[in-house]
Amino acid sequence: MKVSHIIYKVMNLDEAVEEFREKGFEVEYGSKKNPYNAIIYFSEGPYLELLASSGMPQIMKRVLRTFGKGRFVDRLNYWDNHEEGPCGVALENYKKDLEEEISILKKYKQSYFQMGSRRNDTKGRKLRFTCLFPDELQIPFFMTYFNIDPKPKNFIHPNGVKRIKSISFGTKESSYQSFKNCVMILC
Repeated sequence: MKVSHIIYKVMNLDEAVEEFREKGFEVEYGSKKNPYNAIIYFSEGPYLELLASSGMPQIMKRVLRTFGKGRFVDRLNYWDNHEEGPCGVALENYKKDLEEEISILKKYKQSYFQMGSRRNDTKGRKLRFTCLFPDELQIPFFMTYFNIDPKPKNFIHPNGVKRIKSISFGTKESSYQSFKNCVMILC
């Protein structure tokens, strides 16, 4: 299990993409039509997701709440309403499922929501993956790696940046034990 990506909340996606490009990063929108995110890939390590919104319509959020997935909606709302800057971390595995992660969450009595996800990127790739969102918002979410590797090979951004060197993730003291038990075992 490794860090997949960092979610970086932005208020205006087009302005953020332009700002990061001006800083010498190659940035690609998450999709051609109506993008709500953009991606800064690195050849190695995690990537940066610029997120304007979760992309989840309000009506769907209400449906999810109705079916007992309110904590998942709370996570989406947290991202949607966060101030600009880092607001989330995803961990990934290189398997086709998240069964090991589910068993550890169950062991520590952590509820979760799992869903298949897909994205057709601007290069025509049909990216598929599975996400697992612990109900505890202080625990990062998990995902399988993409079915197709979208990261460029041996790439250095025009500004010379090769990778994200380190990440710090904070959590509330009251949530530390759950975080430590559920996440650190997997890493």
